[in-house]
Amino acid sequence: QVQLVESGGNLVQPGGSLRLSCTASGSIFSINGMGWYRQAPGKERELVAIDTSEGTTRYVHSVTGRFTISRDNAKNTLYLQMNSLKPEDTAVYYCQANIRTSKWAISRDYWGKGTLVTVSS
Repeated sequence: QVQLVESGGNLVQPGGSLRLSCTASGSIFSINGMGWYRQAPGKERELVAIDTSEGTTRYVHSVTGRFTISRDNAKNTLYLQMNSLKPEDTAVYYCQANIRTSKWAISRDYWGKGTLVTVSS
């Protein structure tokens, strides 16, 4: 069993900052790419940022220059530093990780349950 648990969501004023964390636990042999997605009310889930297994990071255009994705492989933890937050960043943020649970297993995607970020004055 693998679990992804997000934390750090909160209510913040426009222009403020938040740091999201996502920790993977359970039967983990290796973790490949990890990413953050978000889903705003009435909208489809969208990719926010990814950190590939090669260490490459990519961002959706709307957050480039404001958000930074990073990971601590020793702790199986993914972070998302969000600065200069805007009301349109309001959404439930989900963590995703591509994980192999054993030497012989095929890797698959796992998801957390999400953490709510609300940007409002």
